[in-house]
Amino acid sequence: MESNYLLYDFAKSRARLDDLLNTDDLSYEESDTIPSRDRLTYNNGFYVKCTSMFVDIRKSTAMTEKYKISTLARIYKCDISEVVALINGSSDCAEICIEGDCVWAVFDTPYTYNIDDVFSTAAKISSLIDTLNCKLKKKKIDPIVVGIEIDYGRALKVKAGYNGSGINDVVWMGEVVAKSSKLGSYGNKDLNDKELMVSNVIYSNLNENNKNLLTFNSNRNCYHGNVSNINMNDWIKENCV
Repeated sequence: MESNYLLYDFAKSRARLDDLLNTDDLSYEESDTIPSRDRLTYNNGFYVKCTSMFVDIRKSTAMTEKYKISTLARIYKCDISEVVALINGSSDCAEICIEGDCVWAVFDTPYTYNIDDVFSTAAKISSLIDTLNCKLKKKKIDPIVVGIEIDYGRALKVKAGYNGSGINDVVWMGEVVAKSSKLGSYGNKDLNDKELMVSNVIYSNLNENNKNLLTFNSNRNCYHGNVSNINMNDWIKENCV
């Protein structure tokens, strides 16, 4: 959210706090699909069932110690811009968020085939990272490592910000977001952890072909695998030797 400078008024701030804390009629409506942002106000919200995906860069601290800030900026911009572009190409995606070196998104998945579509997006992200690493190698830059996670559950979608300023954003809360973030931190964390981590509920809703690409990770109590996109990998095989 970009600042637009409005002089802070302490008295008005106290009044806004009272308005928010004393409002008992906040409407949190249940919805099987994700409503558009236009339906959100400061006094409502929606409980929705959705799929979340987190894509995190691993060992970013070591990268900070090795490369100049300008080099890091190029790496991060490449990773974030193209992961966002790929996720944004999914018709199931409702929201995309960027937090530091993490890109995460919320998908509208009322049907099981939507879950498989999100899984396919994760496979494309894996191949995208391989493509980026191919190009980084030619620049004599070490490859990046990411963890990808997919989970399904219930979340609360609300509008938050400075009422009357035009500065606001959508905030996602709930167990699925917290679980997704935690599970996502396991991807490629240790030698026994593969790149993609999938919750049990996601696994149970995948088709058999996708299930066969994963194995159970008893340490993390989820399924994991190294999956990729065949067409994207053909380019990698031809151009990254």
